[in-house]
Amino acid sequence: MFKDYLRMAVCAPRVHIGNAAENCREITELYEKMHDKADILLLPELCLCGYTCQDLFQNSGLIRNVNKALEDLRILTAKYGESGALLTVGLPFYKDGELYNCAALLHNGKILAVIPKTFLPNHGEFYEKRWFTAGPYEAEEVTLHTGQTTVFGNNLLIDVISADERVTIGVELCEDAWVPVSPGRICALSGAELIMNLSASNEITGKAQYRRELLGGISASCVCAYAYASAGRYESTSDTVFGGHCLIYENGRMLGELAPFEEGILVRDISLSALRYDRMHISDFSDCKNIWCRTRYKRITCNKVFLQKDDLKCSVSMTPFIPRDNLLSHCLDIFNIQVAGLMRRIEATHCRCITVGVSGGLDSTLALMVAAQAIRNLNLPTETLQGITMPGFGTTSRTKNNSVRLMEVLGCGMRTVDITASTRQHFTDIGHDENIHDTTYENAQARERTQILMDIANKEGGFVLGTGDLSELALGWCTYNGDHMSMYGVNVGIPKTLVRTLVDMVGHYLAEKDFAGLDEVVEDILDTPVSPELLPPNPDGTIAQKTEDNIGSYVLHDFFLYHTLRFGLSPMQIFDLCKCAVRQSDVYNFSDDEIKKWLRIFCTRFYRQQFKRNCMPDGVKVGMVSLSPRADLRLPSEIEFDELISELM
Repeated sequence: MFKDYLRMAVCAPRVHIGNAAENCREITELYEKMHDKADILLLPELCLCGYTCQDLFQNSGLIRNVNKALEDLRILTAKYGESGALLTVGLPFYKDGELYNCAALLHNGKILAVIPKTFLPNHGEFYEKRWFTAGPYEAEEVTLHTGQTTVFGNNLLIDVISADERVTIGVELCEDAWVPVSPGRICALSGAELIMNLSASNEITGKAQYRRELLGGISASCVCAYAYASAGRYESTSDTVFGGHCLIYENGRMLGELAPFEEGILVRDISLSALRYDRMHISDFSDCKNIWCRTRYKRITCNKVFLQKDDLKCSVSMTPFIPRDNLLSHCLDIFNIQVAGLMRRIEATHCRCITVGVSGGLDSTLALMVAAQAIRNLNLPTETLQGITMPGFGTTSRTKNNSVRLMEVLGCGMRTVDITASTRQHFTDIGHDENIHDTTYENAQARERTQILMDIANKEGGFVLGTGDLSELALGWCTYNGDHMSMYGVNVGIPKTLVRTLVDMVGHYLAEKDFAGLDEVVEDILDTPVSPELLPPNPDGTIAQKTEDNIGSYVLHDFFLYHTLRFGLSPMQIFDLCKCAVRQSDVYNFSDDEIKKWLRIFCTRFYRQQFKRNCMPDGVKVGMVSLSPRADLRLPSEIEFDELISELM
């Protein structure tokens, strides 16, 4: 069951200009359909009468009919009680001789609040000041024509709460979002997690994209969800055409859209946990609040039974680290960040040599490509880069050959140092039986390789380039003071699933651009199982030690890592979210038992291995998720995590 998710519905229903009764009928049919399919239903600006009524707005008969329609909708919401959707509609609202362009929020037989528009456009095709008055800031209690009371004003927030869920809502109308300091931004700084915008924004060339960028920017800078409903094509009249553009954003990311002239109902689930994590995490948010929020907002409480959500109405990717759009462009951006970081380290250290351990696997392939490009960009001799392959007890001919071919194609210096004899001598020195294939057997090889890399770097006046990735650091799948250690790491910000994508996309790109033949080597490396190759191969010479057989799929672990660090989700929240992602996936098919098993292993390894991350070398940060103890993740090595993962047991 998904908690801390808000199901938002946005729609532009058919509007009958000047006919409040017909509009009430349209909205009633829509609400009857959606009352148990969304927590909140948002409709456009002035939808109870039509945005394009013009001078008819000031007709007493229209105002009377709108009031009656509002009362009918209030009664409608009473029919479904606390479990019904919160309904938000636009209407002209008369008070004390003035007319206001307003949003009314209705639920469980109550008109919770009437919130007026703050900024009235009076330019181009818009001339709202002819009919409406800008809303007053200070909220006050008002009595409606039915004798019901509600609250009217701008400084209002709506707290929608139940026993174990809640959300705080702010409202703005159309033009309010386009001004430099919008009411919605102040609402967000005052605690609103969702901003709803009732709009009547006409369509002209390029305006839809501008609207997307504007609202996405507000959602991102305010760390909030933003729901937007604009008047549909039935409002089109005279020189203006309306398209019914509907949008839902979560912290700058578009969750869904009904594009202009596309009819339907947009329903999406908003992660309140994700929003709350970012607000806690980003100190600038509270700093802005201290500057701008001088006046306290009044809070209106709405008791509501939230929908029980067995699945999510939003896209959940099994590979959240891999960009969904413009994949090559994003991969090249990441690669260039890696290259730029390494170039600066080379310049700052005045090094004459970079040593890279080349295994024929994904990580060392990416690191060597980065280093080769950095050397080329700096116009340094190709021999500045020294690729070193170090075959041992578990090395197969396939990975050995790929290592050599890779170094040849990239044009770097190449050395082979067999570690078999030196490791055997080490076993003799420490009294270890070579036939016992335990962690000592494995880690001795890893540390021997690191010693060779370090000493060659010293001899040549250079440094060791680390190849380990983000996923390995998260799981502690690295030998302490072995492959765990280097002078600089270019892959430490990149999880294994993204390493694979980078090797594929960038490898083929570089093959066409600068390094002929690289694509052929990359294809075979991509087809090779992930392995540290520390145990002897199978009798047929193939890899016996496959990492994912031991610790689980990197697709799962990267999913767990992303949602642990990016949004601070609990293990059980991650479990539920992963099940949803599997259901949405056409590629991955993990059972619930598999997910839970590997999630327990992830959590246990992640929290136990912090001591390795607390002393990790410098490395390149490329995304929002990082494990660097200097920048992003500060945890005690002695953390007691049993309670955190108890719900998975």
